[in-house]
Amino acid sequence: MEFLLENILNLVGFLVGLAIGIMSYIGFRNTGSPTLFRLTIAFFSISLGFFVIWTGYMIEDFVTKTGNIERWIQTLGIAIQTIGYFFIAFSHSIKSFFPKSSYFRSVGIFPLFLVSSVQLEHIFRSVSFILLAYGAIETMLSYLENRNKGAISVSIGLGFLALGEFLGWYSFVFPESILYPASMIIKIGGLIALFIPVSKVPLTKIKFDEDFGK
Repeated sequence: MEFLLENILNLVGFLVGLAIGIMSYIGFRNTGSPTLFRLTIAFFSISLGFFVIWTGYMIEDFVTKTGNIERWIQTLGIAIQTIGYFFIAFSHSIKSFFPKSSYFRSVGIFPLFLVSSVQLEHIFRSVSFILLAYGAIETMLSYLENRNKGAISVSIGLGFLALGEFLGWYSFVFPESILYPASMIIKIGGLIALFIPVSKVPLTKIKFDEDFGK
């Protein structure tokens, strides 16, 4: 049952990411916005990452029948998602790799201690967590400065994605637990939260880079 649930959740993540990617691309075509261009790449990458992992589950279910997804397939899917998270993070008010607040810089150090001696997949999850946490923090700080309501949804979405990646890493510490399905559900919720501000612009003809995500 858990295997089936993870299979379904990866398929849902693929479809949600694909839908947002298509919406972002339509917005880019109508506005010429560089921000939406980056978001198009981001969401298509995230969608592709989910698809790769879902394909791994399907191969295991119908071909190999070993009871576990091939580790290299999962690592590849997570790496592709990390590329998407990079473009998302740098599309939402991150002016540099490190946040302005010295207090928040410590957030990025924490996962590095956790993955100092583990495999590549954990490193990708750590990098994803750092990018998403920075994005959520910077976007919220931007909201406090500009009071743009759309930034709240963006910050919540990035925060959910960061939490999902953290729980995804922690599921390796406690295998056979509900942590991995929970991380998938939270990540899908984060994508949906990011969909809200993106969905408001595809049919318009205005340039909004200066306001989006601030």
